[in-house]
Amino acid sequence: MNRNVSAFLSKHNFAQHIDINSFADALLFDMNKGLRGEKSDEDMIRTWTNPPKCDILNKKVIVIDAGGTNFRSCLVTFDNNGVPSISNLEKTSMPGVEKELSFKEFFDKFAENLEHLKNQADSIGFCFSYPTEITKDGDGILLGFSKEVKAPEVVGKPIGKSLSDALVEHGWNRPKSVALLNDTVAALLAGAASGKQGVKYSSYIGFILGTGMNAAYIQPKTPGLKDFEDSQIIVCESGKFCSVIQSDFDKEVDSNTTKPGTFFMEKGCSGAYLGPLSFSALQMAAKEGLLSDKVCQNILALEKLTLIETSGFLLAPYDEENTIGKILAENGTEEDYGFIYELLDAIVERSARYAATILTACAIQSGEGKNPAKPICMLCNGSTYHKTYKIYQRVKGYLEETLTRQRGIYWEVVEVENDITLGAAIGGLIER
Repeated sequence: MNRNVSAFLSKHNFAQHIDINSFADALLFDMNKGLRGEKSDEDMIRTWTNPPKCDILNKKVIVIDAGGTNFRSCLVTFDNNGVPSISNLEKTSMPGVEKELSFKEFFDKFAENLEHLKNQADSIGFCFSYPTEITKDGDGILLGFSKEVKAPEVVGKPIGKSLSDALVEHGWNRPKSVALLNDTVAALLAGAASGKQGVKYSSYIGFILGTGMNAAYIQPKTPGLKDFEDSQIIVCESGKFCSVIQSDFDKEVDSNTTKPGTFFMEKGCSGAYLGPLSFSALQMAAKEGLLSDKVCQNILALEKLTLIETSGFLLAPYDEENTIGKILAENGTEEDYGFIYELLDAIVERSARYAATILTACAIQSGEGKNPAKPICMLCNGSTYHKTYKIYQRVKGYLEETLTRQRGIYWEVVEVENDITLGAAIGGLIER
């Protein structure tokens, strides 16, 4: 690395090339505290469920995916060979984003959004991407909204039962079940359904690195640990882990978020924050005069920088359509190109290491993957994971080193088309 870049990062307490094994050990310590019911950063949410042992045949299920801004719904049909098909897909806005809604208004809006699926199935798989305590019957109690959804009366209420009641009021037959799950569990279940003929996996992990970041894995049967007389899927809420080294860039970004002092792990690696982190680092470098004069002036004149712009520059540094590329094309030196490239690459590279650390911790915690013929299946999803410069390639490289070579744990990263929809459908049909 360029000495000037290295010195600048060190001056601002940016941890370069974090040791994934040591970091994973810290995560594991926190995970186990959470499992024991002790105070921990990660929530370690119990789901009371596992992937189904048999293929799902000849069944239909309504699927809802309620995300930050969009509300998606469809019908998923499994044929007599267990092959799923998706129909009646619609997308609209998430209730409560545009204006605050009462409890009744919130679920009435859900019912309106689902009118095109009325009584087409008696089970619902509900991917609900908000902090939720899952109950043993598959319902979920909302702990609090995020992502600018405004419906305070819904907090503390059972989401599945409330939706069922609203649907009945709108002329539906009462659903037999409404199963709540988040996107990491949906990813895990989709991975569990992805097996090819002749392939067996020893366990499964679902990982999302998009706007936010989170992971789910299967905690094995653990004698002496409450609630684990059998195995079950656990949602970690890994983004809440805060025992990380914060650079000056991280602290500046954190201070401008809606909940400063929280979610340090997520704020260090997910898509919502990599653009602001890059912007903070570039601005500090410009203020310290580490680039040529005109480049410093133009960077200081920027109002923001997005992850798309950051990743775009790393993919094509001499592209003059890119914000940074344009600044450098007009006034930059080759030294400026090199400095900015290495600086932004360091921020993206740290994101990949964080992702690999979480996957490493989940794999170790599962206790599986010791037989190379039966690896752990990891389904990794999210726009940041798939689209940001070199992240998924680096994650796989780090896992090969830390899990396989150093710890003898075997794994495979898989992709499944429409994974979240498929996983939510499976979750809606699991017998409890």
